[in-house]
Amino acid sequence: MESVIRGKRPQIEMVITCLLAKGHVLMEDNPGTGKTVLARTLAQSISGQNDEATVLFKRVQFTPDLLPMDLIGSHLFDEKNTDFIFKKGPLFCNVLLADEINRASPKVQSALLECMAEGQITVGDTTIKLEDLFFTIATQNPVEMEGTYPLPAAQLDRFFMKIYFGYVDAGTEIDIYRNYTQIQSNLEHLQQVLSLHDILNLQKEADAVFVHDEIIQAVSNIVRGTREHSEITLGASTRSGIAFLRCLRAFALVKGRSFVTEDDVQAIAKAVLDHRLIYRNKEARLRAFDQILQKEMDRLSKLKLF
Repeated sequence: MESVIRGKRPQIEMVITCLLAKGHVLMEDNPGTGKTVLARTLAQSISGQNDEATVLFKRVQFTPDLLPMDLIGSHLFDEKNTDFIFKKGPLFCNVLLADEINRASPKVQSALLECMAEGQITVGDTTIKLEDLFFTIATQNPVEMEGTYPLPAAQLDRFFMKIYFGYVDAGTEIDIYRNYTQIQSNLEHLQQVLSLHDILNLQKEADAVFVHDEIIQAVSNIVRGTREHSEITLGASTRSGIAFLRCLRAFALVKGRSFVTEDDVQAIAKAVLDHRLIYRNKEARLRAFDQILQKEMDRLSKLKLF
């Protein structure tokens, strides 16, 4: 993936972590920073099943006039059989890129909830199971930009991580300008390095990664700390704590380990929990979570687990 996405290794690791944790990822940043290309690159790196070259990748551009049926699909009349048939929408895929998700109305955003949480879609009286591998990469523009709708808290809670892409450093940007034609060629001729079956197996391996009881206690302390801090009006839920543990296991696997360390907690805590919290003001957002995390990291450092 780094042959296409230059200078973004931490973000790539976070996305793969969410994939192996059986979660979904939300990326926020200004247009043109490479978020869409990252999603396409990930999908093209994984070979599909039944002799398909790659896993099924779909991109949906969210707009204010988008309807739920544009995502889920709709029933069409088949004149030959004189019956209605269901034509599947783009949600029936392996890797979904929901581009600029916060430009669509809340009604459309909510259409993704069941898919992301349950891995299924309900159409009328019928419930249809999604693919075994269903991974959503959603991108959103900063909420200050015109024509955006804030995501509902219930949907934000379904994203295991929210990451910020950011601009590359000056040296990497010069490298991109010099070699952009080669980078585009790399994307078009990307080699698949894992199969869909491999990804499903790695998801099972992530579940088996060892987590020390003190790490579990640390996760609990951080989650509960967000509910008790005076500058946070809505703290993290128990579901977010479970997502935190699943991401810790997957992140350790990405790093080539069979156990979670204190450094893993430090590395991903903010990406997993920050977007689920509601702060009293902008100043609180800058300091409150860091205070909670630092207090727990100080406690762990005294234990010397590893």
